[in-house]
This record gives sequence, structure tokens and C-alpha cells, in this order.
Amino acid sequence: MQRWPRYPAVYEINTRVWLSELREKFGAALDLGSVPATVWDEIAGFGFDSVWLMGVWERSRFGVAIANRNRNLLNEFRKALPDFVASDNVGSPYCIRRYVVDRRLGGPKALAIARGELAARGMHLILDFVPNHVAPDHPWVREHPEYFLPATTSEAAKDPMSYVRSGDRIFSCGRDPYFPAWPDVLQLNAFDPGVRKAVAETLNDIGAQCDGVRCDTAMLMLNATFEYTWGSRAGAPPAADYWTDVIPRVKEKHPDLIFMAEAYWDREWELQKQGVDFCYDKRLYDCILLDANSVRLHLGANLSDQAKLLRFIENHDEARVAAVFEPAKQRAAAVTFATLPGAKLFHEGQFEGRKIKLPVFLGRRPHEAVDKGLQTFYRLLLSDLSTYKDGDWSLCECTGWPDNQSCRNILAWTWRHFEQRKLTVVNFSTTPAQARVAIHWPGLRGQTWNLVDTLSDARYERTGDEMFSPGLYVDLTPWGYHCFSVRPMASIKPTWPTPKEPAVAA
Repeated sequence: MQRWPRYPAVYEINTRVWLSELREKFGAALDLGSVPATVWDEIAGFGFDSVWLMGVWERSRFGVAIANRNRNLLNEFRKALPDFVASDNVGSPYCIRRYVVDRRLGGPKALAIARGELAARGMHLILDFVPNHVAPDHPWVREHPEYFLPATTSEAAKDPMSYVRSGDRIFSCGRDPYFPAWPDVLQLNAFDPGVRKAVAETLNDIGAQCDGVRCDTAMLMLNATFEYTWGSRAGAPPAADYWTDVIPRVKEKHPDLIFMAEAYWDREWELQKQGVDFCYDKRLYDCILLDANSVRLHLGANLSDQAKLLRFIENHDEARVAAVFEPAKQRAAAVTFATLPGAKLFHEGQFEGRKIKLPVFLGRRPHEAVDKGLQTFYRLLLSDLSTYKDGDWSLCECTGWPDNQSCRNILAWTWRHFEQRKLTVVNFSTTPAQARVAIHWPGLRGQTWNLVDTLSDARYERTGDEMFSPGLYVDLTPWGYHCFSVRPMASIKPTWPTPKEPAVAA
């Protein structure tokens, strides 16, 4: 299996739903071990480095029953799936009974076959791990009740949704510090040394079955966060932080296993410092919801920190981007996040323009018409994906004129990897924008350059002297963009006089 690239591209699949639809499409009783080769070929054709099969582990029947009694969840189910029936609730993939591949997916042998199919196409496999909690029927509840946070009878009487009785014991339900408890899961004690040892052993078992783990709500296990959430109930914080303790035990056995952390509340740097390879970049997602300046300020962070971020514009927890943005902005957002340093996460259904956010409990989803134009756009965008997996990235300065400051709406950056040179320019606004984009590559000046937009048929010739200073002139429509491949021309002189403000594109 080839090594991970510096900035991998990840494709998230809702495994139960995806496999159900493949069975319907092919009219066969498929599992993960019998997915047709053409399906894997199509996924590989996008240039992904890894596939995250979300939700392969055994789910809890107790969790299903709890969810089917939750009025708010049932309303969400019916909103996403108007003809919802109780059997559509297959349970949350984050209410895990055992870290064993579900028999409905073919079990461990089928997963091993799927992993082999991915590896044969140069792709890695990512699986879930939930450090914060387990289902009420997980074996640890019976075998190691000391792993969990206990509660009193009076606490359970006052707030029955936050506690679960098992036998003669009462356990705290899993939670984060800002929301009510999740009533279908039990809280593990992140400070308990037995928990950490058992978690490392579980991760070593998972690591034998995949190439990377996506760690759910990883920031909840940080000593400071856990103490803030649970106070003295968890005991005194240990000297070592959770991930500092756990990750080396796993990396010793699986040194190439990638840890990908779901993270919020600006705890990314802390998780990176503790050994996590890539953290969710929720801050970028929030900035993209705002404006160009917010994005620009975020991208001004230290590049070594940005290199360990996982960029996205949708995933199973966020709204579908096609439902949030108008088509033009959706494309501009895709160009923006896909051409940045760091890992990139793409969500199954994103390319087809799906708009319905499906609750992870559901085993099927409604039919939605495919946006063929959007599919074509993504195929063009991802055809150049390999360019953004390594190399030197640099944010460009965009300047305007005293009477025209629309340059503030333009985002621009360059990539350079050996002889490859790329320039991305995006007008992240609802109005036309113009700017001078300063490019400072070594060897730029003294030559004429050919600019080829890989997302269109546009081609331009510009001098390196102009691109260096005062900068390449761009004129973009609302939500307009360019992804230029930049190559030197044979001649070192421009073939025409440069106008005062030549428009690269309209």
C-alpha cells in the first residue's frame, strides 16, 4: 500500500445507505465484500486517497428503541424521510455495541475484501472510533462498570434523560458541556487508566482493519475539557493528557495509522500537539458561511498548523451545501476549500447536489434528482486534485484602487511543486470584483507565461514582470473563479502591448 500523501483527499460514505442503494441498483444481495469493481473504479476515478466508510460497527438495539421514543428525533426522521417507518431507524453509528463489523454489511471478512479493493486502486480505508461513550449494551458495561461515570438515585430522579440504570447501577449518559446528555449512550471516564488501556487495545484492533480512524468529538477527551464537563465526578486529571497517552500506544503497533479528529471550540492546535494528524477545520466552514475577509484572515494562520487541518464544506453533521448556498456560491466554496493546504473531505452525494441532510440513524434516504451540471463541475475540479496534495502554498496579496476596493472580495493563492505552478482566484461575493493579484514565484520575471484555466477553456498570456508587480489583473463576475495552470512560454517577451488594466476574465 502506498504511503499517505501530505494533504490527502477523503471521501465520506454513509455505508448502510450506500450499500442499500447499490443492492437496489444492481438487484443483488451485496455486502462490502461483493461491491462491483465498477463502483470502486468510479470512486477511485475522482482521485481520492482514502474512503471513510462511516458506520460499519455493530449498532445498539437499545439505542434504536430509545431513538424511536424520542419525539424530536422522530420529527427529524420524518422531515428528511416523509414516508419514515420505525424499521428505517437502524440506530446511530455512534451508539456502538461492539467494534465488530455489522453482519448486515458482511462482517469482518467483507470489510477486509473492501479494504483490499481500495488498496488495489491506491486508496486507504478510514473507520470510526468514538472515544467519549459506548452503547448501554456494550460489553464493558457488564464487564468493567468502573470505566463509566456513576450517578446517584436522586440525580436520576431529577433528570431521568441524563442517566441510565443497568442492573443495580446508575450511569451518566454521554454529553458535551454545552448541550443536554445523549440518552442512548453511557459516558466513559477519560481519566481512568483502565479506560485508556482498553481504548488503546480497541484502537489497535481497529488499526489492523484500516489505515486511519476518524475520532468522534475528540476534543471532549482533553483533560481540561473533560474536567470542565464533569468536575470532580471524574476524579483528578492524570498527568498525561488523553491523546498524548493513547496515540503512542497505537502508533507503536500501527505507525502509519492516521488519526483524524472531529474537533470544535478552537481546540485544533491542542489536539495536533497531542499527536492527532488532522483536525476538522470547522473555523473555515464558519468563515465560508460569512465572507471573503473572514476566510482570508483564517488562512493567515501559521502554515504548519493549517497543514494538519481537514477542510470541508459539508459532512454528515452539517447541512448539505446545496441546500445552504445558491449554485454559483456552492461552486466558489468548492474551489476555495479544495485548493487549500491540509486534508480535504468530500461527502457522498455532494457532487450530485443532494439537499436533504439525512439523520445518521436512518438506513435509507429519499430520491433526489441529480444535478448533472454540478457533477461535471466536480469532475473538472477533482481532475486536478493531485496538484493540491503536496508543494508550497502561499496566500496572495490582492490590491485595488482608491475608487475601487472590490479587491477585498477576492481570494487568491498559489501552489508550486517542482515544475508545476497553480494559481487559484475566487470572487467570494455577490457583486463583480477586480484586483491586482501579486505573484512572487522565483524565476517569474523576465518571461512570458501561459495561464490555462482547468475549469474552462480560457487561456491567457501574461508577462512575469506584470504578475510580480503590480500584479495580475483579474475581473471576476459574482462568485467567479479561476484555477490556472501557469507555464512559461517559449518567448521571454510579451506578444502584444499590455493594456493599462487588461481583463483576464469576465
